[in-house]
Amino acid sequence: MSNTDPITDHPGSLALAVDLGGTKVEAALVTDQGVVLPGTRFRSPTGPQRSSEALQAAVDEVVTSALAALPTDATLAGVGIGSAGPVDEEHGLVSPLNMPVWRGYPLRDRVAALVPAGTPVTLRMDGLAITLAEHWLGAAQGSDHVMGMIVSTGVGGGLILHGRTVSGPTGNAGHIGHVECGGYDDPCACGGTGCLEAVASGPKTVAWARRQGFTGETGEELSAAYAAGDEIAVAAIKRSGRALGQAIAAATSLVDLEVVAIGGGFSHVTPDLFEYARQAVAERVEFGFVTKVRIVPTGLSQDGPLIGAAALVHRSHVLR
Repeated sequence: MSNTDPITDHPGSLALAVDLGGTKVEAALVTDQGVVLPGTRFRSPTGPQRSSEALQAAVDEVVTSALAALPTDATLAGVGIGSAGPVDEEHGLVSPLNMPVWRGYPLRDRVAALVPAGTPVTLRMDGLAITLAEHWLGAAQGSDHVMGMIVSTGVGGGLILHGRTVSGPTGNAGHIGHVECGGYDDPCACGGTGCLEAVASGPKTVAWARRQGFTGETGEELSAAYAAGDEIAVAAIKRSGRALGQAIAAATSLVDLEVVAIGGGFSHVTPDLFEYARQAVAERVEFGFVTKVRIVPTGLSQDGPLIGAAALVHRSHVLR
């Protein structure tokens, strides 16, 4: 059964999955086979312009709507929250870089207050959640040294090493979007210079292209221009792809990865983005343990982030 097939039998044990990102928050009920239950997926906008109250209202709306869709013959096994980082895993706090009104915000406890008392609620960085999903049902199945990545409004990542998640003492291990890439001087909102997110996220790639004279405003327009052979669009995507490869090579040098699975809206700008990344990795000619890493597109549908959040419940045995 794929993760988009209709459910025809008893839904059984369900996870309430919540995905909080820079443009939207989503919630849905997900089976222990990684299938998003039809009719239970709800979305509300987020973003840097929204107040803290508006952001919490958006979370409340999608969580309560998904919970209300729980079938009467199903069991709620738990809640999994994948959030843009940084996070404080131990205390359930979030400080998403693109939502400055939330710093040390108690998201886990706020969500726990919306669901039946005693329901376990697990919060992790969204990059770790997507890595769990790729390891479970996606492009990293069968590999135990994995990085999952999201290349979208921002750039996130997470790690599974020796078959177990690695989140570090605060929950932010694998945050590859804030690895600095040599040869780039783009300022980053985190305070760094040349961070992968500042170079290769969708909005930052489009912004660089516009500084070179590109007149489009979206990743979709950049994709179309690239397909048409526009020189600025080609240069912009080559630039971002190379940064992506440099960061992946650095990460593989550090933790000896086998597979990097990449999803997120901007990862679909062109398949060539992956080829440019692979070319940058291939330059590490003396390090076979680096050049062995496979850079692959996500094996999941657009439901991947929700499947990842659900994996925090259904695949809890993989969590370190």
